[in-house]
Amino acid sequence: MKRTGYFNGEIGNLDTMTIPLCDRSVFYGDAVYDAILVLDSKPFTLDMHLDRLYRSCELVGIEFNMTRETLKAEIDRLLCTPCDREAMLYIQVTRGNAPRKHEFPLDTKPNLIMYISPITLPGKDKRATLASIEDMRFEYCNIKTTNLMPNVFAAQRATSLGATEALMHRGERVTEAAHSSILMIKEGKIIMPPLDRFILPGITRAIITELCDKEGIPTEERVFTVSELMDADEIILCSTTKNVIFVYEIDGKAVGGKAQALAKKIQDMFFDKIYEETGVRL
Repeated sequence: MKRTGYFNGEIGNLDTMTIPLCDRSVFYGDAVYDAILVLDSKPFTLDMHLDRLYRSCELVGIEFNMTRETLKAEIDRLLCTPCDREAMLYIQVTRGNAPRKHEFPLDTKPNLIMYISPITLPGKDKRATLASIEDMRFEYCNIKTTNLMPNVFAAQRATSLGATEALMHRGERVTEAAHSSILMIKEGKIIMPPLDRFILPGITRAIITELCDKEGIPTEERVFTVSELMDADEIILCSTTKNVIFVYEIDGKAVGGKAQALAKKIQDMFFDKIYEETGVRL
């Protein structure tokens, strides 16, 4: 298992590389990140992930001035190191090094942290379970920051209950999973939570939207409740590391299974998209 790290141009063993203790991500989680699926050293939908990374920097006021072309060249350097056929590229931009003080430091240069690590993707026939947990995150969920303790708590709680993922909700309103997007199929339509401050704009979700638009499959963005989700024809769990899988149980109760042909079509379209871009058939 090869895990290679990167810090501001230096490449080395991820397990032995270091970052400065005064990096703001250490004290405050003052950083943004993105994670990208890599197949046979080819990053999948890299530009979409970089769009979100630069947007996250803008939203938190990190002045990351590295051009996209330069960043891509550094990513290429990292991907030239040996890695497994299925891997994840992690990219983190921090506000930089500074003495511990809450206010933004002046004249601080952002740090760029990356690594490439093997992953195990779920099979197409993976059937997921969810455990419902109140969403306790702060109201900047649309920004992909490294402030993930509520997500960590939710994921651990779901794992302790034997579930695949946490179904997070604010009251009755469904938001998302601990590290995945949740979509539902109802009466032939793909229904997605609205992209407001409570929802991270997932890349896999965006790809599904594009594919559905191309194929004439109706989609809708709106708030839906836990009760509606329990009554959905199918429930889709999707993310960079989960791809597209289906949920069959929430809090021990059977769900979905009523629109399998449409759900399978969406999954197949997504895997075809991966093949078209990377040449790898999963």
